[in-house]
Formats: sequence, C-alpha cells, structure tokens
Amino acid sequence: MTFNDIFKSSFLDNVTSVSLLDMAVAMGLAFAIGVFIFLIYKKTYAGVMYSTTFGVTLIALTMITAFVILAVTSNVVLSLGMVGALSIVRFRAAIKEPLDIAFLFWALAAGIVLAAGLIPLAVFGSVFIGIIILVFANRRENSSPYILVVNCDGSETEEKAKELIVSKTKKSVVKSKTVRKNDIELNMEVRLQNDNTEFVNELADMQGVQSAVLVSYNGDYMG
Repeated sequence: MTFNDIFKSSFLDNVTSVSLLDMAVAMGLAFAIGVFIFLIYKKTYAGVMYSTTFGVTLIALTMITAFVILAVTSNVVLSLGMVGALSIVRFRAAIKEPLDIAFLFWALAAGIVLAAGLIPLAVFGSVFIGIIILVFANRRENSSPYILVVNCDGSETEEKAKELIVSKTKKSVVKSKTVRKNDIELNMEVRLQNDNTEFVNELADMQGVQSAVLVSYNGDYMG
C-alpha cells in the first residue's frame, strides 16, 4: 500500500466535520472562560504597570486556541499542515511577571479542552484554578511596604531616628546603610500604622536629620 492509497481509502470519509452548533457552543464558552481568566488576572495583578492589552490577549488566546483545535479535530490533513505551520511560530514578547506565564498556559489549556469537547472539565477546572489563584495571590499583609530614606549627621542622630521610626511604625527593617564623612544614609523598609505618615515630618524636624523621604513600592517582598 502506497501513501496515495492511504489517502484514497475511506479513512478521510470517516472524519466528521464540526457542526455549526458545536462551533457556536465552543466559541461562546471559550469567550466566557476567557473573560473569567481576564477578571482573575485583573483581580490578582500585583505588578508595577498593569497592561490592559495583556488581559484582552488572554480572552483572544482562549478563543483562538479553541477554533484551531476545532479545525485540527475535524480534518486530519489540516491538522498535519497546522502542526507544520505552528512549528515555525516564535514569540518574542518578554514576560515581566512570573504569574503571567500561568495565565497564558491557562488560556491555552482552556481552549484546547473546550475544543476537545470536555466542557465540564474546562468549566470546573477553570473555576478551581481561579479560586486557587485568588486565595494564594491575595495572601499578603494588609499594610503596604514603604522605603524610608533618612540622612543624618552622625551615629547619635541615627539612633534617635531609629527609636522614633520603631515607635511610629508597625515594622521596620534596615535594608542598607551608607556612611560618609558627617553623613549617614539609612534605607529602611517600614510598614505604617493606619497609613499614618505624620512621623516623617517629625523625623525631618529632628536636630541632625538632614532629610527624610518615604517611598511606596509594589514589588515582591518577604512578609
């Protein structure tokens, strides 16, 4: 039997095409799950700059994956060609947040499972994954961290500044210390009490303190 004989046989005749109803259901559910993934992403995002286009990409990626898998499952010849076409695709976009990779794979997996006809698995799996991400991504302390930069003229002033900072904040940790002649610079991570920043004014008014700067940041940190 030659290669041509295989494709002249009734093998291709047994390939069932996807009905319009199946396509509508699959694409509709892909859109709904894509929106759900987008909402979870928006709720749990903790990076510096939120990208709306990435959220929209998650919706589009779920739907695109679904209709590609629908095409693959409906025609063997098309699936072989599509494998070759997709093998040359290269993605160059940089992923800045590690959790973004999980959302990309989630969108891809949801589209594949939906197009394969495993609708209960797609819906239940997406809801379960969303709950898990919500629980673990939001397990952070209520108080946001701040970086406090203090410049003082000597070790005596440094100790007094530390005492004031400890008494006025929930938590304070020295991150770095730079010593120059007649100048000491402290970089401290602090957590405020009821978001009260009044102590920075008191710190700046202390004798020997040259400047006090409080900066908020949204990076990852150890609780």
